[in-house]
Amino acid sequence: MDVVRAAYLAHGAGHSVNPNSFFLRFPDRPTARIIALPAYLGDTFDVAGVKWISSFPENVAQGVPRASAVLILNDCANGYPFACLEASIVSAARTAASAVMAARACAEGRPLLRTLGIVGNGLIARYLYEFLIRTGWTFPNIRLYDAAPGESRRFSERLALDARHAVAHDEVIEPLLRESDLIIFSTTAGAPYVHDTSLFAHNPIVLNISLRDLGTEVILSSYNVVDDIGHVLNANTSVHLTEQRVGHRGFIHATIPQLLAGERRPGTDRPVVVSPFGLGVLDLAVGKWVYDRAKARGELVEAPDFFWELTR
Repeated sequence: MDVVRAAYLAHGAGHSVNPNSFFLRFPDRPTARIIALPAYLGDTFDVAGVKWISSFPENVAQGVPRASAVLILNDCANGYPFACLEASIVSAARTAASAVMAARACAEGRPLLRTLGIVGNGLIARYLYEFLIRTGWTFPNIRLYDAAPGESRRFSERLALDARHAVAHDEVIEPLLRESDLIIFSTTAGAPYVHDTSLFAHNPIVLNISLRDLGTEVILSSYNVVDDIGHVLNANTSVHLTEQRVGHRGFIHATIPQLLAGERRPGTDRPVVVSPFGLGVLDLAVGKWVYDRAKARGELVEAPDFFWELTR
């Protein structure tokens, strides 16, 4: 959490280079994609690199996780890569840390959040739940919904939710949206399907992790928080579609770095939708933290002679 917070503040202060992500798509597999997230993070980090993360939703039906990823870290003194990390867990952890910090900032001044609703019950949702609980959040009630049969019960059993909360498994999404104070969307949706603004009349905090579940009507009726305006207004996210519809970005209230720096706060009279596109600088920060810990413990796995020629 501290590493991700420091990375956000460094990015907000301009100590980073974070180009737009590059999407590799497949004509014969429209739901699949592989994304490259190149970045440089300065300040106390001074590391560059790229995350290469695939999303193949059809994997789930085969019992295989949807996403796989690697992270390359580069030495900023000479450009040489010095580490390659498995990064699906790095990615899940930085996503969870980011969302939980944003939710905590948005919850200030609001009544106690009693019901957590999770739409899409996969690995990202698991990490979000664990980060919430391990950082002191308590929820008497949890509501779960997943379009894939059996996924919500599998999720509940894996985390032993029945021992901690009153758990509801919703067969349709509407009860969850109406009853939850904090809502997590972590699905594989490619286009908006939630358009009814009355479902959010109780002004919940919505962590729009999957970015494409909410219609423009919902976005326009909410306070909107994003991690980086230039990044999130891209790739047909819900906020990108909203910008295309209204022709401006004035509906975006704050960025996560602004929240963490105390510069902006959304009100309590409307829903708050947090839409983090996911910044490569966060992967670099967490990946470098993992690398440094492994090095200190003597747990690095070295590949001698990986670079075959080191003389000109």
